[in-house]
Amino acid sequence: MKRIALSLSILFFSSVVMQAQNGGAKLPPIDKSPMDMCYFPDNYPVLKIRDKVTDSPVMRLIYGRPQKAGRTVFGELVEYGKVWRLGANEATEIEFYQNVKFSGKKIQKGRYTLYALVEQDKWTLILNKETDIWGSFKYDAKKDVARLEVPVTKTTEIIESLSMVFDKTLSGCNLVVAWDNVKVLIPFEF
Repeated sequence: MKRIALSLSILFFSSVVMQAQNGGAKLPPIDKSPMDMCYFPDNYPVLKIRDKVTDSPVMRLIYGRPQKAGRTVFGELVEYGKVWRLGANEATEIEFYQNVKFSGKKIQKGRYTLYALVEQDKWTLILNKETDIWGSFKYDAKKDVARLEVPVTKTTEIIESLSMVFDKTLSGCNLVVAWDNVKVLIPFEF
């Protein structure tokens, strides 16, 4: 009887400890569209820990990375003529650590949502002041800060996962967005 009581006590105690370790919450499964982040200057956090930073960070982008997974991306998964969250899950968020220019307009440092209105030959990028939003279901054009139209470039290489990176230019940087057989360059000046 003492052994049973001891075994039950140990089982109960280990259950309590395990629950306390994960806060009592059930851990979510791995997301099919993992979240990713990029900085300008490129790789800023790694440069910082290696004491190789030469410039302060200008901007950071956080986005969900959907996969092509055999689907037709543009025109079907991402519908032409509809506002897209520029990724998966939460709407893509961009943070400026200093004032920048977007579409010739001065943008104050801070956090914004970056949406895209996708067409076959051009995208309209939308900088919107509402943040912390899932998808584009509650997109509100009244909260737009600026819009910029950019041409679409077709690529010969198929990009399986939506990918974004900042690329330095003479006047600032381009945000390079590539997925499936499409690439766009979104210019920022600073």
